[in-house]
Amino acid sequence: MTAATTATRGTTAAVAVVDTLAGFTARLDDERRDGRTVGVVLTMGALHRGHASLVRRAAEECAVVAVTDFVNPTQFADATDLSNYPRTLDADVEVAAASGASLVFAPPVDEVYPGWPDPPATTVSVRALADRWEGVSRPGHFDGMATVVVKLLAAAGRCRTYFGEKDFQQLAIVRRAVTDLSLPVDVVGCPTVREGDGLALSSRNTRLAPAERAAAAVLHRALRDGSASLAAGGDRHAVERAMAATVAEEPLVTLDYAALVDARDLEPAADVSPARPLRLLIAAAVGPVRLIDNLDPRRSA
Repeated sequence: MTAATTATRGTTAAVAVVDTLAGFTARLDDERRDGRTVGVVLTMGALHRGHASLVRRAAEECAVVAVTDFVNPTQFADATDLSNYPRTLDADVEVAAASGASLVFAPPVDEVYPGWPDPPATTVSVRALADRWEGVSRPGHFDGMATVVVKLLAAAGRCRTYFGEKDFQQLAIVRRAVTDLSLPVDVVGCPTVREGDGLALSSRNTRLAPAERAAAAVLHRALRDGSASLAAGGDRHAVERAMAATVAEEPLVTLDYAALVDARDLEPAADVSPARPLRLLIAAAVGPVRLIDNLDPRRSA
């Protein structure tokens, strides 16, 4: 009996569900030996249309697509936030299957972190990118994220991995970690999927009350107003003031930061010349829910 077969928990709509690292690795190694390219989409479950778009993109570009479904405890500073995070594996498998995946990796916590709840002795930290913006408000979050991403990509082996641009700081950190650690992985950033009013899709949106959900659309409006300020010749400070002023019009939203940064290193953008790659970042509390978003100001949507 192969390791992959041993790890198989079941199949749904031709999607195999495995729960061991050995089974995950063995299945993808078998696919590559048969000459098939592998795409991997890393998720914490609670799959929505944004995740589905990543799986579809992977299926368009790769012969085999694997989706990981693992709520990573090392990304949570608040135990209540971790316990309240939605866990919807059966529904996630259906979304993955409908979007073109053939494998879902859904391990228990102690499979990824042997000895848990003792934390892992080895962690991955990308200090140059993590100690700012979301890293200030969520200490330790990006170390936990980078550690599990490196573990899962190391188990996956040579592949393309697909991340949404919605978590732009996360995407930048993953790219740096993959480069610095020489992982045989191509990191592909994919456009943010939005609701009709511009709100970026997020599993956190389901926690918004109706009035809060309506108010949350101000984040995208603020990003658009920042783009307009830049197009009108504004410098970084003018752009950031424009975004903050828009958010201030919505009483249910409390701004954390609104920033114009260099897209490569996430430093505040002192230079806004046309040749400089830029990104608008925003984070705010909408009622009890913290939301983030971002936009390329020269490719606003």
